[in-house]
Amino acid sequence: MSEHYTLHVNGVDHEVADAWVGENLLYVLRERLGLLAAKGACEQGECGSCSVLLDGRLVCACLVLAAAAVGQPIVTVEGLAAPGAPSDVQRAFVEAGAVQCGFCTPGLVIAAHDLLERNPAPTEIQIREELSGNVCRCTGYGRILAAVQQVAVARREAVSNR
Repeated sequence: MSEHYTLHVNGVDHEVADAWVGENLLYVLRERLGLLAAKGACEQGECGSCSVLLDGRLVCACLVLAAAAVGQPIVTVEGLAAPGAPSDVQRAFVEAGAVQCGFCTPGLVIAAHDLLERNPAPTEIQIREELSGNVCRCTGYGRILAAVQQVAVARREAVSNR
């Protein structure tokens, strides 16, 4: 039995036709909508590579049925900034050398963005805790932590300079 529904992703409505009701959000984002940033690695919600924002909450897209996301705004890394204009978090990851193979980067960027929206001045321990659901096999996390701290400082300075 195939399903037809609409998902609101990155501010745009996307029709999903001929879908199986059991397809997870990660599969639909990647295979049906062509949004390839979220990655499938563990498929069990343990690695964070498929992290997206669903109705303002950080979730592992591999654990969410796509049909259950109907009517809720979904934000992927592709929706954090205009095409060709990286977000401050994305820029900081590049500047700090936190991007290595790139597989985990979209999940880490979306998790860092979520953290900084909720807590504009996180401590190192808070950053570590909030990003602990995202696994990176290439780094020791030092540059990732530095990137998040860099954005936090820059955002605070921007607010104080207004």
